[in-house]
Amino acid sequence: MVSEPLVLGFDTSAAHCAAALLRGDALLAEKTEEMARGQAERLMVLLEEVLSEGGACWTDLDAIGVGVGPGNFTGIRVSVSAARGLALALEVPAVGVSTFEALAHGQSGVTVAAVKGPADKTYVQTLGTQPDGQPMICDPDTSPENLTGAEPRLIAFPSNDAIALRHDLPVDAPVFSLPVAIARLALARRNSVSTAPAPLYLKSADAAPARDTAPVMLDDDA
Repeated sequence: MVSEPLVLGFDTSAAHCAAALLRGDALLAEKTEEMARGQAERLMVLLEEVLSEGGACWTDLDAIGVGVGPGNFTGIRVSVSAARGLALALEVPAVGVSTFEALAHGQSGVTVAAVKGPADKTYVQTLGTQPDGQPMICDPDTSPENLTGAEPRLIAFPSNDAIALRHDLPVDAPVFSLPVAIARLALARRNSVSTAPAPLYLKSADAAPARDTAPVMLDDDA
């Protein structure tokens, strides 16, 4: 009897380090730790703890799922880089899953997935339409798009109170936690993924070019 695939999903796109281990649809282990920084140091240790709790080791994995954002610029790079490295080392597929997709997973109908952005911005995507809406950055007085004729429901991360978005939509809670949804979607897509996970950045990094004049490079014989 062939066992169900073993999938590890994880995310560091916000102020947390989160992971879940699934055997098929069955949840074996899950951990989420709130942290504003330190994900780079904590992630691999937490993943090993989740594997151990689920009675598995790295070489047992059949696929990896990773959250690609949107969210914290550095945090997304940490988890995506880890997923790509693990996939190469273990020779298993790595599947990138957006926070929008994770929030909407398991919902029926049209979902407006909203993720807290910097300052008073909110990242938004409408899913369940044909086609799905494009990810966008909304100001507090901007309404989500592509809602004509639909009966959408809002799902917000980390909460409806945390986002800055003008709306009159009924609010739902996610069906699955973020790492569990990521693992479930990775399970479903593991045989069709063709590209390595890549960060979903809707906003440029908050970094300015250096103002200092670049040093003059001298020839060896100068």
